[in-house]
Formats: sequence, structure tokens, C-alpha cells
Amino acid sequence: QTRMQSLQPDPKAQYRSVYEALKKIVLTEGFWRPLRGINVTMLGAGPAHAMYFACYEQMKKSLSETLQQGGNSHLANGIAGSVATLLHDAVMNPAEVVKQRMQMFNSPYKSVLACIRTVQRTEGFGAFYRSYTTQLTMNIPFQAIHFITYEFLQEHLNPQREYNPRSHVLSGAVAGAVAAAATTPLDVCKTLLNTQENMALSSLNISGHLSGMVNAFRTVYQLGGVRGYFRGVQARVIYQMPSTAIAWSVYEFFKYFLTKHKLEKR
Repeated sequence: QTRMQSLQPDPKAQYRSVYEALKKIVLTEGFWRPLRGINVTMLGAGPAHAMYFACYEQMKKSLSETLQQGGNSHLANGIAGSVATLLHDAVMNPAEVVKQRMQMFNSPYKSVLACIRTVQRTEGFGAFYRSYTTQLTMNIPFQAIHFITYEFLQEHLNPQREYNPRSHVLSGAVAGAVAAAATTPLDVCKTLLNTQENMALSSLNISGHLSGMVNAFRTVYQLGGVRGYFRGVQARVIYQMPSTAIAWSVYEFFKYFLTKHKLEKR
């Protein structure tokens, strides 16, 4: 996804489809190359998702009682998901910067630590949060759409709100796909801010580092027009569908497992 969103990729890193990209990367750069940066993602994912779901559940419950007592409020779900994103992205944004830089073609970084040290030394600590506002601008609507769609589908597929793995997987996958497709333009801008593509920026005579969502939007349009905003949309949807399906099914399982004794007593 990161490489397919590149605005001016190296001739050796130009791909027409997700399958072609994966095949070419594995054949020319090695089997493990697509997994570069996974360790920093795993390191941040635990605490980020713990805060994310804890905040979501608490806010959803409180807001639903206020806005629609005794019922399920879609507005409450959207607001709760948006606020939870603030905590999640504060942890995940630096990890995403490191991961995407390591995934770029001909990345100069040998390891996660080398990447962190180099970015800190050459661009300062702020580089890890250069795309934070863009990340939030993308993820707040993403999570609002994601949670509203998930809860809406649960109302129809699982109206009793019982533990139902099939409904959780299906609802999670569809919700992730809808939210991913709708927010792809923002994700392209975020990738540009995280990677600071030298070839793309130099072609427009941009010196220094690109910052801010407005500048990113303008740069993407100058380099790729309207189509540029949807680079990698297929890869993004393919990535998000299993990601959100797994996240929801695992979360709902542990929620059921940890609360089933209380439910049995009732």
C-alpha cells in the first residue's frame, strides 16, 4: 500500500496491481521484505488498541444513555470512535512513520532503531508527528464511518447483541472496506507527509520538508491530479477488510470471555 501510494516511484518500483507489487517485491527484494517494519507496528498496537477500545466502550455507553436512553445511538458510536482515535493515533503515529519509511523502495534504514535515530538526528522529534494532524483528519472520519457501519450491521445481523463470530467478522470486514475507500485521499496525503518522497518533492522544486495537510493535498494534486488521491485504494481496502474483521472478532471474543461469568449469574 505504501509503495503503491508513492507519487513518483522509482522505475523499478512501479506496480499495476496489488498482486504484481507483492510478487515483484518478493522476487527482487526477498521473501521477508513486505514485512519490514512489522515489529514497530506490533510494539505500538498493544497499548494503542487497549486505550482505543476502552475509550470507545466507555464513551459509547455514556453518550448513548444521554442521546438515546435505552437504545443504540449512531451519533454516540461515531463520536466515541472519533475520540478513541485521538488516543490511538498518539501512540501509533510515530510507529507508522518508521514503518512506512522502512517499506519504501531502496529504504536506507537497516533496522527500526537505525531509522528512529536517523530521523531524530536529521529531522528532529517533530518528524514523528509531522503527519499527526493529517492522520487525525483521516482517522476521525474513518473511525466514525467504521464504527457507525459496524454497529448498524450488528443491529441487522445480530440484533440480540450476543457473541456471534460470523456476524462480527462480516460486519468488521464490510465496515473496514467502506471506511477505507472513503478516506483513501487522506491516506495518500498522510503517506506523502510520512515518507517525504525526494523525487516527488524535487520535481516541484520543493526544498526542505513538506508539512501540513493543505500542502500535502496541493502537492498530490500537482503530481497526480484527482486520480492521485486514489492511488492504492485497492490495496488499502484489501488491507483493511481482514484487519478490521480480525480486530472486531478478537475483541468481541475477549469481551464475551471476560464477561460471560457475570452474564451467567444474571
